[in-house]
Amino acid sequence: MSTTITPEANNSASKGLLFALFGFAVFSWHDALVKLLTQYSVFQIIFFAMLFGAVPFTLVQATSRRGYSMWPRNPALVLARSLTSVLGLCLAFYAFTVLPLVDVYVLLFTAPALISLLAIPFLGERIAAFRWFAIFLGLLGVIVVLRPNVETFSIGHLAGIGSALCIAIGSIISRSIGSKEHAATMIIYPLLTNITLCGIAMSFNYIPMPLEDLALMFAIGTMALIGQFCLLKAYRAAPAAFVAPMQYSQLLWAVLIGAVMFGEYPDNLTVVGALIIVVSGLLIVWRESQVSENQPLLNTRNVRPVMAPPVNSRESDNNQTQQADE
Repeated sequence: MSTTITPEANNSASKGLLFALFGFAVFSWHDALVKLLTQYSVFQIIFFAMLFGAVPFTLVQATSRRGYSMWPRNPALVLARSLTSVLGLCLAFYAFTVLPLVDVYVLLFTAPALISLLAIPFLGERIAAFRWFAIFLGLLGVIVVLRPNVETFSIGHLAGIGSALCIAIGSIISRSIGSKEHAATMIIYPLLTNITLCGIAMSFNYIPMPLEDLALMFAIGTMALIGQFCLLKAYRAAPAAFVAPMQYSQLLWAVLIGAVMFGEYPDNLTVVGALIIVVSGLLIVWRESQVSENQPLLNTRNVRPVMAPPVNSRESDNNQTQQADE
């Protein structure tokens, strides 16, 4: 049975890819702004960034005419995902403040391999030899980049790996409940959890901020919302297998931003390791698109641990709307 690709489908896919490229570019500049605020604790950065991000989101939801309950159907898993997002975001922000941008992205991009590994015990998935090869290829890339020894390995590297693990755990949870929970529920609870916990932690070492730094905090929160909106539009317009690989464009942005703003220049081994990890991720994404009906990886290919899974959000929207109509 042959499938005909219509011009409308091609236009939609192209639109989706453009949204994805723009969204990941926004997130790259978002991370660069985080790196500019190293004088503040990650708790203070996250608190104000999430506060500025949550306010417009809450206003949009409050003025929405669609009737649905914000109470989660799976409170325990939503809470677990929210706590995972807090830890993952704290670790990622800390890594951005102490490591070159390229190094952090390389570590975060190990998430596909970690998701595949976690899918075995938690989702009951079976991994064929091809995907095992891709996973080990990704781990090889990490070894090439880190060149693990006492002199080069730091707490920042450990934080980057920990953040990738949190992203993977959050993705597994999202895969389990994403089609059952409304997209707004999947976003607002991590936001509120980040604001609450980071606000408490921030109170112990708060540093007064000048107006220009407060403006940067506002920009970080705003850019996070813009980037997430673009990714949601991208996944709704184009197949996940096309959109997901676009996140690797962040490596190019990291090289450019790192050189221009921070004087960071990756060495040859870092470049080689990054390319190996990119190939590993692309192989995993391609394999998922070929063999997995549920596509647990593709539906959660987002390195922002605070946000919701892009693809399932449409299904959840439709289900919640039908229930509201009934």
